[in-house]
Amino acid sequence: MSPSTAPRPSVLFVCVHNAGRSQMAAAFLTHLAGDRIEVRSAGSAPADAVNPAVVEAMKEVGIDISAETPKILTVEAVQASDVVITMGCGDTCPVFPGKRYLDWQLDDPAGHGVDAVRPIRDAIETRVRALLAEVAPS
Repeated sequence: MSPSTAPRPSVLFVCVHNAGRSQMAAAFLTHLAGDRIEVRSAGSAPADAVNPAVVEAMKEVGIDISAETPKILTVEAVQASDVVITMGCGDTCPVFPGKRYLDWQLDDPAGHGVDAVRPIRDAIETRVRALLAEVAPS
């Protein structure tokens, strides 16, 4: 029996100024959804390295993002996505009529390092699990 040819939902996570939070969200969704969803992350400013604290916090929960490179937000990336999740940056993300947008307001870390990243990681995981049930319930 051939696999289904239905297109996978595409989810883009966008975080203003850096891709750390969007990388965590994308990594959780990819990890939990397997091949059911196409997942991408982007930041609105250049980022050429993964935040080491984000890498460490994700390794603690069994997800390795050390080889990922944050992507820069583009109009094309938004247009190509079914769902666009803005993380505190709705005013900087291009908006297209008829596209589905969700805005997640997350507190910025109070300090630097993995201790500051863990609460954000845990909040993102909770929201990603709810999102997964909504966009790919099977």
